[in-house]
Amino acid sequence: MTHTGFGKSSTAAEVAADVDLHGARAIVTGGASGIGAETARVLAGRGAEVVLAVRDVAAGDRVAASIGPNARAVQLDLADPTSVAAFSAAWDGPLDILVNNAGVMGVPALHHTPAGWEVQFATNHLGHFALATGLHGALRMAGRARVVSLTSTAHFRSPVVFDDLFYAFRPYDAMGAYGQSKTANALFAVGAARRWDGDGILVNAAMPGGVATPLQRHMPPDYMEQAAVRYGAKALKSVEQGAATSVFCAVSPLLDGISGRYFEDCNEAVVLSAAAEGDGMHGVAPFASDPDNATRLWSVSERLLRGPAGSQP
Repeated sequence: MTHTGFGKSSTAAEVAADVDLHGARAIVTGGASGIGAETARVLAGRGAEVVLAVRDVAAGDRVAASIGPNARAVQLDLADPTSVAAFSAAWDGPLDILVNNAGVMGVPALHHTPAGWEVQFATNHLGHFALATGLHGALRMAGRARVVSLTSTAHFRSPVVFDDLFYAFRPYDAMGAYGQSKTANALFAVGAARRWDGDGILVNAAMPGGVATPLQRHMPPDYMEQAAVRYGAKALKSVEQGAATSVFCAVSPLLDGISGRYFEDCNEAVVLSAAAEGDGMHGVAPFASDPDNATRLWSVSERLLRGPAGSQP
């Protein structure tokens, strides 16, 4: 169990304060807003060359301009395998840090991508899976690269339902679908850590906490107020605090050699044996950290990305 001197109130700037990233290259998906923008800002502030991989390039350009000359925006649509493949193919040279931050949450009605995939699973997991595996060579080239896979306590809402990933046989549940994708994000870290350990690539999952960002655009207007009532106002974080665990996993020397873990509040989370042990905001479910689930998900993800389009695993 990894414990650090940081915690819930730590900010991204604080956890990176003593880290020199000059010469490092980083990609932050979803860097045009929210904790993605703050993550990019802090990494660039420590000297890294940062690419904001974004759907809305105009918004990304505005954030990059506010960060400075070592940040730029590049178009990436995680729900489109062609876009992901083009982005990966265009990358040249080593990649030191990949932060899989972008996401979509609580899409109110069942929506499938042209490939036939439920859009939250497609965007949050499959798109990032394709991106990370497509950039594997660049990460290996860096020698000591790190990948951060953003997850959520929403993973408690659903394991990966391998027999019906895309809601062909069960009623659609917007937050259940989001939860399934967040479980997949946690399992990706487990699977990638085992496969890429020999390449010098560290992969960990980061749970940012309750933060008001554009991620909640599909949620009720009072969603964060309801969360404050449910968990207490002190359970919520600022954007600067929300980005801290991502940045911690991306740069902290305290995590040298540590991979395949789930972090929250800049510390490793406890694996719960039952939901009753948790408070809904802390811990990780066994199904989201199980190596067998991670292996199965990896195989299913590879098969889906190979096609045929729209096929169930």
